[in-house]
Amino acid sequence: MANNVFGELLLPCCFSPKTGFYRDGYCHTGDQDRGTHTVCVIMTREFLDFSLSRGNDLITPRPEYDFPGLKPEDKWCVCLTRWIEAYHKGKAPGVVLEATHEKTLELISLDELIKFAVKS
Repeated sequence: MANNVFGELLLPCCFSPKTGFYRDGYCHTGDQDRGTHTVCVIMTREFLDFSLSRGNDLITPRPEYDFPGLKPEDKWCVCLTRWIEAYHKGKAPGVVLEATHEKTLELISLDELIKFAVKS
């Protein structure tokens, strides 16, 4: 069982669309997850456009990968480094802390994450 950034049991991020590196609805991570998809966010147009500008199209559906495409207000597990990049550019979306994996704290402090806390 994985823990969230509070050291408690990791809660699900989203089942519709089903998110997570393992597409299990959780921001679980492991050795195969090179992008460290640990941050549960609520999408914004600003972040979707920022991600697209950085070469990661989260908007366009990709049925061959069982990816529906995302829109504002969707919840999704995003790559930790992309979230941090957006944070430094003033484009970071809100974070559902209870569904954000504790591994996130290896690169950003809980105090900084709390500034972006949203309830799901």
